[in-house]
Amino acid sequence: MELKKNPKSDVHRQKPLFLNIGLVISLVLAISAFEWKFYDDGNLVDLGNVADDFEDLLEIPPTEQPPPPPPKIQQPEIIEIPDEEEIDEEIDIDLDVEITEETVIEEIIVAEAPEEEVADEIFTIVEEQADFPGGIAAFYKYVKRKMKYPPQARRMGMEGKVFVQFVVERDGSITDVKAIRGLGAGTDEEAVRVIKSSPKWKPGKQRGVPVRVRRVIPITFRLN
Repeated sequence: MELKKNPKSDVHRQKPLFLNIGLVISLVLAISAFEWKFYDDGNLVDLGNVADDFEDLLEIPPTEQPPPPPPKIQQPEIIEIPDEEEIDEEIDIDLDVEITEETVIEEIIVAEAPEEEVADEIFTIVEEQADFPGGIAAFYKYVKRKMKYPPQARRMGMEGKVFVQFVVERDGSITDVKAIRGLGAGTDEEAVRVIKSSPKWKPGKQRGVPVRVRRVIPITFRLN
């Protein structure tokens, strides 16, 4: 007995084939679309034939800068100085003088300028300082020889310096002796006594003239 073929079964068997064929056609169309070259029909410009006018456009005509104005010269100011006043007083000079051998010409005597009186001023700084005969070393030898250590200061063991101020007069004598900074315990009085009994000093001089000079001398008290 012969079996009849069902057409639907053939269609179902050929369905994968149709699907593969359609897939192949789609791929071919897609690849053709990407590979297809499209050109625009617009007007193309040949750059080789374009006129080169850049140099003409860039050429700038030189402009002449005007020179700077010259600096202003300040004219010197002229100040009028009035003429010296004229002296209207007339001086009569008698030139008609007869000079004979017997004429005696009076001698003109020029009086010397009076000496400047040196003021009774006491100087502290002078050109030639007042000094002890033989110098300051000789003065301290004199002090060491004449000074007596006060008993009270010796008992208290007091040592130090007494500053004595005095004035050397124009004749070298010593005046106005006083202790301006002392130790006490009889040391101040002893220092003043020694200075007062000092021999005359060499006076100080200012411009070669003896002047009064004030001096300050330290007297050292030291126990042996």
